[in-house]
Parts: sequence; structure tokens; C-alpha cells
Amino acid sequence: MASFKHQKALQDAPNMDLSEILTKLQLENKEASDSTSPQPCIPVSKALSQIQHLFQAATSPKAQESILKDIRSFLSAADVHWLFSPCCQNAGLNVGDIWKEFVNSLIQHTTLPKCELDSGELPESSYQLIPDRAKNVTEVLLILLSKAAAEKHLNPCNNTVVPETSPASTLLPSVFIFAATHLQEYLWTTASSRSAANKLMNLLMETAYCKNVHELLCGRQDGGTTGIFGAVLELQRPELKKETWKLNQATKHVFLWSLLQVPRPWLCVHLEHVFPASLIISDDYRTENKVLGVRCLHHIIMNVPAADLRQYNRAQVLYHALFNHLYTSDADLIQVVLPCMLDLLHVLENPSQRAGDPRKPNQYDEVLRLILMHMEMEHKIKLRRVYARSLPPFIERLGILIARHLKRLERVIVGFLEVCDAPEEEARLYVLKSLESTIRHAWPRIAPRLHVLVKSLVRLLYDLSTECSSTPQTVKDELLEHVTRCLLLLSELCAQDLQAVLGDIHSSCSDARVSQCLEKVLQSMRCLQ
Repeated sequence: MASFKHQKALQDAPNMDLSEILTKLQLENKEASDSTSPQPCIPVSKALSQIQHLFQAATSPKAQESILKDIRSFLSAADVHWLFSPCCQNAGLNVGDIWKEFVNSLIQHTTLPKCELDSGELPESSYQLIPDRAKNVTEVLLILLSKAAAEKHLNPCNNTVVPETSPASTLLPSVFIFAATHLQEYLWTTASSRSAANKLMNLLMETAYCKNVHELLCGRQDGGTTGIFGAVLELQRPELKKETWKLNQATKHVFLWSLLQVPRPWLCVHLEHVFPASLIISDDYRTENKVLGVRCLHHIIMNVPAADLRQYNRAQVLYHALFNHLYTSDADLIQVVLPCMLDLLHVLENPSQRAGDPRKPNQYDEVLRLILMHMEMEHKIKLRRVYARSLPPFIERLGILIARHLKRLERVIVGFLEVCDAPEEEARLYVLKSLESTIRHAWPRIAPRLHVLVKSLVRLLYDLSTECSSTPQTVKDELLEHVTRCLLLLSELCAQDLQAVLGDIHSSCSDARVSQCLEKVLQSMRCLQ
């Protein structure tokens, strides 16, 4: 335990120069002391070890804050050559490892409380000390990184072997994780701590000569720098195991944020590390964690070559994990699962078939069958909108093969067009887009369903002219535009059957916009005749 005398000396030293600070700490060797020397006569490891010991011995937040303030003064006053160069008093020492240990001890001061609960979350009150601690540590790291960056421009003493990695490079991964932890709006951050973390992240990029976070993690395209994403993952690996990823609430958020910064082709190299962690997070029972995990998986699917995803049956593992999520009734989860599943199916069913080969039902059909079944029974407006938004891309991917699902798709279209979801009318709009796409792709099979579809569209026209007063006029106009497109497509299939029906409606319609829509369709049918 550090003596109170030493701790008090460091706290009283901010206005002193470096020599006075070290003397008060009794770190100077009396026999080696040289008043004319611009730098101390002791290795930096001894000074950092003593300061680290004092900091860890401080028990109260006020004492820790005071020591951090004095550490800033110590770093500001210290000579860059003495702090980082592998020569003089530091000869034979691994300066990078020494500073790494010191920085990790400071970062440990800001570690979030461990969560032993199965939910993986603690109340907001548990984090009330973290923002101030993070801000104080960030101020120390800003000075330290600035000094470390300046060391690159200094020449070591003669006959000194220059290490392959500078102290600044050694510190980048751990400081990056610290900055990313406090960069975004979470329970353990405030506006001031986020601002400080943002400055630290900018300094990290400046230190590594990178323009953005992507270059910092992946390296520059010209090969001038090596990315730190592999080192970041290595530091996070112990915390991303099945038994440990919930102990620190920030772990999953830092993993997601850093993962999203790494695109193709760099992500493929790290697939063995990011794939299991993403699956673990997505397999949790809490919706929030499932959404985070699926977002990770979607990024992996979009940025890893299909051949690598199919290797070792990874794609099938992904498929079963996502397929199980399709049975949920949570709109937030379905909203991220459906686009992810659609892109994964492109990987699974991507190999083209030879001409003339029969197109057997595949996993596209399996997924769409389940989606249509849920849509047919769904009554929650939010979920109906999510499902309707995903329907057009599936129809476009299947093309003519959508004919396999026309019976159930017809019931879904009719059912969704009957229900007003004002004011956005999002469900109706996307279902009309789905109908339009279906007519274009499966037009030979549409004729038997013509009367059912026309009846549903005419009912929608009536609703728009008489009901849904809360729907903005711009939304109504967009709906009318899509209805017109669908009727025009249907008129190309069976103009004679439609002309009589629409003519009667047009003659009795009192709404000017609906009447204009019908007139446009009737004019098109006259041209076809």
C-alpha cells in the first residue's frame, strides 16, 4: 500500500516541473541525480509503476480524480524521449508493453459494473460514476497519445535498435475499445463523456494517419498502415464467449459498432472470430439482443463472399438460426430478420441451374410460405406493415415462381387492401406494389383471379373517396397511382371484362381524383381495342 506521504506529494505537484514531481515521489536515484540533465535518471517503468500503485491505492472517487489530474501534469511535463524511446534509461525495456499495462490500469478504472443477472442489464443508477471517470481518463489518454505520436518524429540514440512497433501503435487497440465504449448514447455516457470520447477517437485516427474509422480498423488501401481490427477482436474474445458476453453491457455494442465499420473484403479474414459471437448474441432470449445479433449476421452476409459462407455449412447454420426468428410476433425483430433472410437466401440458392432443369421448390418457397401464412392471420398494424414491406423483394427474387403461391398471396392482398392503416397507409402501399410485381411476373396465371382482384381494387377506390379521412392527400394520391398501375396491367390481360365494370363505377363516382384514375384506365382500354 502506497504511503499517504507519496500520494499527497503527487496530488500537490501539478504546478511543479517533472524533476520536482519525481523527487517528491522519491523516485530519483541520489547517486545518479544530475540537475543539468533535461530528463530523469530512472527508467520510465519505475515511475509508471509507482504512479500506478498510488492510483490503485486511492479508494475515494475524489482522490482518484485528483491523481488523474496530476498524471496529466506528469505527462505534460515529461520529456518525450524519456517516456517512449527504447534507449538511455529505458534501454533493454519493452516500452510499448510498459505503457500498455499502464493504460490498461487506467481503463480498468472506467470498467462498467459486472452484471451477474441473466438479463445482462443493470439499472441506470449503477453507472452514475462511469461518465466522469471516463472523461477524466480520456483527458489523460489524449495527452499520452499526443506525446506518443510526437515520439515517431524523434531519432533514438546511436546504436539503438528501433522496435518494429511504436508505443503508440501498441496502445491503439485497447484505447479504441475504450473510446468506442463511451462514444455513443448509452446509460453509462453523458454528453461531456461522449464528446471527450469523440476527441479521443479522432486523435487515434490522426495518430495512425487514417482518415476515418474504417481505415483505422482495416488499414489504408495503399498498404501504408495495418488495421487494428484483428487486435481489437483478440482483446474482446474473452468477453464474447457464451458465458461472459452479458457480464459487461458495453461488450455487445462495441462489437457491433466496430464490426459495422469493416466491409468487404477485409471482413472475410476475421470470419472465424465474428461469426460465432454474432450467433451467440442473436440466440439470446431478449429481443434487444436478438436484434443486435441479427444486425451483425446481416453485415457478415453482405460483406463475406458467398463461397466462404457456404464453406463448413455456415450458411445453413445461419438459415436455421434466422428461420426460428420468423415465428416471433415482435415487429422490431421481424423488421431486421426478413431483409437478412432475403440476402442469405441469395447465398444459399445462388448457383444457377442449367437450362431445361426443373425448378424445384427451394428455401425461398419455404420462407415465403411461412411469411404469407403469418400475414394472412396477422392483425397488429405494426407487424402488418413490416410484413408488407418485405413482400415485394421476395416476389422480385422468385419471379415467375411466385405462381406457386398465388392462392395464399391473393388472400393476403385482398385482406390487406381492406384494412385502413392511416395515416401512412404503408401496408396498403407495399401490398399494391406486390400486386403490381405479381401481375408482371405471373400474368398467365392472373386471368382466373381477375374478378377478385378488380373487386378488391374498386373497393379500395371507394374507401379512398369516402373513408380514411385521417389519411393525408399526398398518401391518397400515391395509393391512387398504384391502383391505376394495377388496373392498367389487368386491363392489358382482359380489357373487355374490365370496361363494363369500370365504366359503371366511373359514371357514378363523385370524387374527382378517383374519377381521373378510372378515366385513365378506360382510355387505355379504348386504345387497346
